[in-house]
Amino acid sequence: MADNVGNPDARPDLEFEEEIAGESEPGTIDEQEMAEAEAGCGQAAVGLPLGGHPAGHPGAGGGHPGGHPAGVAMDRQRHGGARSVGFRPGGGPAAIAYQERTGIKAPRIIAWEITRSCNLSCVHCRAAAEFGHYEGELSLDQIKTTIDDIVTITNPIIILTGGEPLMRPDIWEIIDYAQEKGAMPVIGTNATLITDEIAAKMAAHKIPRISVSVDFPTAADHDVFRGQAGCFDATIEGIRIAKRHGVGVQINMTVTTLNAHLMEEMHSLAESLEVDAFHIFMLVPTGRGEDLLDKELPPAEYERVLAWAYERQKTSPLHFKPTDAPHYYRIIRQLAKAEGKKVTREEYGLDAMTRGCLGGITFCFISHVGDIQPCGYFDMQLGNVKSQPFSRIWTESTVFNELRDYSLLKGKCGICEYKAVCGGCRARALSVTGDYLAAEPYCVYEPTPGAVPE
Repeated sequence: MADNVGNPDARPDLEFEEEIAGESEPGTIDEQEMAEAEAGCGQAAVGLPLGGHPAGHPGAGGGHPGGHPAGVAMDRQRHGGARSVGFRPGGGPAAIAYQERTGIKAPRIIAWEITRSCNLSCVHCRAAAEFGHYEGELSLDQIKTTIDDIVTITNPIIILTGGEPLMRPDIWEIIDYAQEKGAMPVIGTNATLITDEIAAKMAAHKIPRISVSVDFPTAADHDVFRGQAGCFDATIEGIRIAKRHGVGVQINMTVTTLNAHLMEEMHSLAESLEVDAFHIFMLVPTGRGEDLLDKELPPAEYERVLAWAYERQKTSPLHFKPTDAPHYYRIIRQLAKAEGKKVTREEYGLDAMTRGCLGGITFCFISHVGDIQPCGYFDMQLGNVKSQPFSRIWTESTVFNELRDYSLLKGKCGICEYKAVCGGCRARALSVTGDYLAAEPYCVYEPTPGAVPE
């Protein structure tokens, strides 16, 4: 165990939590809308909002971040809220006891690549997945054994991803077993395999939400990016089928130079489909995505997109947020300050209550063969569940414990006044510099040593 546990100098997140925590839940960040669930196809994060849109959609109370009252342009039924089914990931007795015993937060969201087999061949895929069997994939019994261990320390959301998780025949057994043990499984899918029969099974097996990757608003561009003609139409039909069966849907978009100019059109598509959420993912070029290095947004454009997202959130009827973009939590504070505001839970909801990089803090990734990583983009295996219990890896990994110690961050990240709410993308730092504690390579902000964050 790291010796920095509980040290506010090394763990500024403790101070951050105290600042935003409510009286009823002191020292707790609601991180369901976490930005670091980088899972299958590079982007299978599934946010399960506690009561809907930040301070706006039904169940959240208060007003939208832009100030309009709850209920305005919010008349569509939303599905998949964790609170609506009485579920609080990482808030169960096992997680509370674990943190009291170790001083380490239990994971709240685990992205689990249950298969690498996929029916598509997307150019940005983190997993570089292809159709076919992959040697060494975890068996059903090995998955059950790992779930048994996970629930000794936490009750997480488990994102079942891939590859394409619907290609795994025993996915329904995995879902039922996870629920039986107290976790909440959700699915990250490309939706092309969703039929009425599959959607009915999702509903019957109590899947509250799926995330679906859509990167372009037109079939021609999307199909090229996804590597298969007809993919766009099949995906859109899959979304509609899922919704007809009452399954919540979140659209994920990977942002590159190829589609950054189409953000508004993509938002309009998501709105027209009446999905529950729209998350934009900022490309982290690992896996097959390394071929898109020249399509990664320049840092200044990266900032522009995130500033656009801040403004668009004010009027969006969707639960809309950037993901894989720790800078966003600095940017919203800078832009709020320019408007004479402070980022509070009352006005900004979950955006005020989470931070950027959560890999190893409340989130991690399990690969198809059982390797544990801080996130799907973080190309470093910290242990394998075939030979070590998940709980032991989470607790004892040197890398995990260093990621939890912000005093170890180097360069301008180490002196930045926003490191408690941002932290930089540790996967990108590792990919570009070979050092996961190095300064975030894609940040244009120059910190002021000793400054106090907004």
